[in-house]
Amino acid sequence: DKIIIMTDADVDGSHIATLMLTFFFRKMKELIENGHVYIATPPLYLVKKGKQERYCWTEKERDDITQEFGVKGVHIQRYKGLGEMNAHQLWETTMNPDTRILRQVNIDNAAEADRVFSMLMGDDVPPRREFIEKNAHYANIDA
Repeated sequence: DKIIIMTDADVDGSHIATLMLTFFFRKMKELIENGHVYIATPPLYLVKKGKQERYCWTEKERDDITQEFGVKGVHIQRYKGLGEMNAHQLWETTMNPDTRILRQVNIDNAAEADRVFSMLMGDDVPPRREFIEKNAHYANIDA
């Protein structure tokens, strides 16, 4: 009874999730209204030191855990995509029903995704430029 959108944890994954939400909002709105659409939240980082390891979903969380572990000897793995995780990691963080984090999509956030997608992909340049200038500092652009 769940449709789970599972994309990479980076900006590209967010873009793909927005496209998918826009599709569901425009063509199958009842699935959202009835609570069947979810977004999986894979981690962006794995922080390891010795036998300790913790997954992180944000840069702040990564920095906090790095400080907690002590900077020396800490290894940080950045996941640019789900394909960079081995099968065990993907199961443990994103697919296991007992441990995964799913965000249920509601009509408010689907409507916002539709609005933003329409604005970003539309022909009216000034609102798109304003949105990008206002929100670009939130983007974690992959090199």
